[in-house]
Amino acid sequence: MKQHWALAALPLALIGSAASANSVEPPISGLQENSIAPDFSNPATEILDLEEERNRRLTIPVTIEGQGPYDFMIDTGSQATAVTHHINRNLALPHIRVAQLVGMASIRPVDVVEVNNLVVGTHTIHNISAPVLNRAYLGADGIIGLDSLQDFRVLIDFRKDTIALEDITKKHSRAGFEIVVNARQKLGQLLITDALVEGVRATVIIDTGAQASLANTALRNKIKAKRSQEVMTMDVNGVKMAGDLSFVRTLEIEGLSLQNVPLAFADAPAFEALGLKDQPVLSLGMQHLKMFDRVAIDFASQRILFDVPRDVARALRRVNQSNYYSPMRR
Repeated sequence: MKQHWALAALPLALIGSAASANSVEPPISGLQENSIAPDFSNPATEILDLEEERNRRLTIPVTIEGQGPYDFMIDTGSQATAVTHHINRNLALPHIRVAQLVGMASIRPVDVVEVNNLVVGTHTIHNISAPVLNRAYLGADGIIGLDSLQDFRVLIDFRKDTIALEDITKKHSRAGFEIVVNARQKLGQLLITDALVEGVRATVIIDTGAQASLANTALRNKIKAKRSQEVMTMDVNGVKMAGDLSFVRTLEIEGLSLQNVPLAFADAPAFEALGLKDQPVLSLGMQHLKMFDRVAIDFASQRILFDVPRDVARALRRVNQSNYYSPMRR
């Protein structure tokens, strides 16, 4: 049986763009050191309301060249900050070149335009080389990608539907987060390299721009996952990709074990762009991230922090020695 599944596969890489080209103006006021990223009580922390799009993507307001606001996604699965054709037409952004955009399902040429000023809260990001995408495939006015997030500490609070951005000039504790994972950085991505899927070591990508989670066939073959049904995905280039939906028995990250996790399996160009085509890898989308109360992504210290629901936190503390817990679905 073929099913059209809401798997939002977003761009992972823009071939030829430099993530280091962007510069950020952080707020001038200082940051406190005794709070985990970010500190909600500190005036230097920008707390932005999240709006839920029709396809359950969370967006925040931004302005570009003084115009807007526009609804952008914070997308930790995308290397490139992007705008849509609607914004490009309205603002007549300067054309830079044509580049190859690596999506989850395809590689396609796209126009790249120059964005001089993109404002998120009180933070201004300069000199962005942004691919131009179709809003119908994106589901938002644009993407704030990894090239614009390297100078930030990001916290998504699913309880309050807020996102907080803070600059990285101060160190922060892990207080309030039960799970802290040290990650490895590659092409701007923070990769969790010691996750276990049914006992098989796998690399995990935290993808806040995707609704569902996607794994590659190298992982499927390792765990010998049985196909449940065929699913169809579509990436930001509008290209469809067929995948096999299966349920994996366990997914373990730093002592927390999720059971009966639905995963779509497919060989995506985005995984190959990270050099992970032949290694077990999965991209963890909002479908599973929402099982946590909060998720913090600290690019400076290369850490990803998870705050689990209170009942799960108590159970984690009780069984810490066994290093195993399977939370109930909320």
